[in-house]
Amino acid sequence: MKIPLGTLLPESQANKENILKHIQENSYIITVGDRTTEKMIDFDLIPSLQIIDGIEKREKREPPKLANTNEITVDNPPAEITSQSVDIIKKAFLMESPVRILVTGEEDLLVLPVCIHAPENSVVLYGQPNEGLVIVKITSEIRNKAQSLLDLME
Repeated sequence: MKIPLGTLLPESQANKENILKHIQENSYIITVGDRTTEKMIDFDLIPSLQIIDGIEKREKREPPKLANTNEITVDNPPAEITSQSVDIIKKAFLMESPVRILVTGEEDLLVLPVCIHAPENSVVLYGQPNEGLVIVKITSEIRNKAQSLLDLME
């Protein structure tokens, strides 16, 4: 995922005001990554779906704190996207939010199935290591792009 799927906000500009410019009211907010999830919770922009693995830049960390979250766990080895992970993501979209998927393994690549299966009014946020925050508005174009990338991996 070297090339961002959406708009890359440099780290220095990834503040609440700039993030809100990319999120319409009533958007279904999805975060992938511990730091991104924590940042959004700190800004009081509670993600409807959060996908975390308790690791940041290969270092173990405390998951972001948030009360009343429906938690699901899934195994997803590094550099893979398991069919179980895809099923859990689909299930999470049908649950009452906020939903947190706690990944044993690595969550990075799960951005792809999230972009494919997310509801219409979704915005996906994930970190681009050492660069900033990527904000992806879900459109049919993004769904197709994510599907093409996923097909290349199989």
